Amino acid sequence: MPIAEDLAIIHDPETEQAFHVEQHGIDFIPESERWASPLDIFGMWAGASVQVEYFIYGCILMGVFKFTFFQALSVIVLGNLSFFLLGLCSLQGPNTGTTVFAINRASYGPNGGRPISVFNWFTQIGFEVEGLILIVGAGIVLMTKAGYSAGSPAKAALVIGAVLIQGILPFLGHSTIMKSLRALILPFVALFVAFLAFAVHHATIHGVATGVGWKTYTEGLAFTIALSGLGWTECGNDYTRYCPTGASKKGIVGWVFLGTAVPEILIMALGAYVATFIPGIGTGTGGFLPLATQSVIPAWFVVVFMIFAALQLFAINSLDLYSSGVTLQAIGVPVKRYQAVLIDCAIALGVTMYAIFNASFSTYLSDFVDLVIVWIAPWAAIFLVDWALRRYRYVPSELQKTGRDSLYWHSGGIFWPALIAQVVGMFAAISALSATFTLPHWLNLVTFHTTGAHDFGADFSIFLGMGVGGLVYLILARRNVRTQADAQDALLKAEGLL
Repeated sequence: MPIAEDLAIIHDPETEQAFHVEQHGIDFIPESERWASPLDIFGMWAGASVQVEYFIYGCILMGVFKFTFFQALSVIVLGNLSFFLLGLCSLQGPNTGTTVFAINRASYGPNGGRPISVFNWFTQIGFEVEGLILIVGAGIVLMTKAGYSAGSPAKAALVIGAVLIQGILPFLGHSTIMKSLRALILPFVALFVAFLAFAVHHATIHGVATGVGWKTYTEGLAFTIALSGLGWTECGNDYTRYCPTGASKKGIVGWVFLGTAVPEILIMALGAYVATFIPGIGTGTGGFLPLATQSVIPAWFVVVFMIFAALQLFAINSLDLYSSGVTLQAIGVPVKRYQAVLIDCAIALGVTMYAIFNASFSTYLSDFVDLVIVWIAPWAAIFLVDWALRRYRYVPSELQKTGRDSLYWHSGGIFWPALIAQVVGMFAAISALSATFTLPHWLNLVTFHTTGAHDFGADFSIFLGMGVGGLVYLILARRNVRTQADAQDALLKAEGLL
């Protein structure tokens, strides 16, 4: 899609223009408007990580997967190491000044990248729906505590109200999102510390569950990785593009990891700890209902916690809505970023209505995670291998071109080695996916042959998806991309950028 000519520059590096409607989409961000530092990125991700969704994930590991506390803790730690992937997939933004799926044009071609962008668009909507379900769940708890029954009309009203509110922050844009997320860090640190204080006298780390075998352990690990670092890789550069070209790569990776993995490990562990004495959190309609019926945590604290949880979930959803908006532009839909937010909200409304009335939260989440793994695992590997083959740089001006004059046009706007690697990697991921829905044996061979009489099949989907996708791309694309890397360097030298 050509660069929109009517995009007005509204950023002020000093004030960040928070609470104004951002006009930037996937267009190039000039150096003069790049106000963010790696520390700013840390603040945004910390605000996105000190949050209630990860508390719910920890509860699900105990209640749905039936881990012991120490099994859950090991999965939480190992799974969150995947945030190094997010750090690596955030390093291209300062160089290119654009979003992930505009950068993706280099590895897949301007046309070849469109179907991958569609996958990401649906993924972001799925995460938005997850947040909306929990927001509605918080509303149900508040209604129950107030003595009202949350029947179908009330649930429908909660969904509509949540969708109307959730579009505000992403409509305004990047600066507003970052400021809002940073502002929520300290209140939620205090709330989680208070929750721990209430829990410590009732929780137990022994004798709650019999534990699981290695097959279910791999399934829980895949679940955790997909909802932590891997599940965010396709969004990283949407925010680091506001960092200057010379921003420290070590600083970006380090601050991203510190702002994500560390708080999420602690919060997921808290969720697992609380699940030892309040079972069922993360299941049923809205996910939060057991908090409304238990008598251990004071009612006043539950009310405060739910109010803040809803506010924070709106802010978290803004990240997904922001990224889905710029992804819609990368697909080629001729809309401005803030117009894309309205489209996403309308779609999320319909999907959330269905999910609230037809499935428990944990069922929706498990099904969604399976679908996300299949495409993101090979995509992340292909994206990083391509970046390495290009000597860790791109030509920003060429990424903004979608016609035959683009360096990244390849053949008919498609780089076939990337699409072949993507398809083969997705097949490999599916073959090792321990899905919540039934797959044909021929498509699910690895899992089928590791299924025991009393255990689910092993889940190696992420590792096979990344390994096979990345290796196939390296074999098929190496010579072509190396040649293109030489052409890149020539253009960068001509533009005085190398």
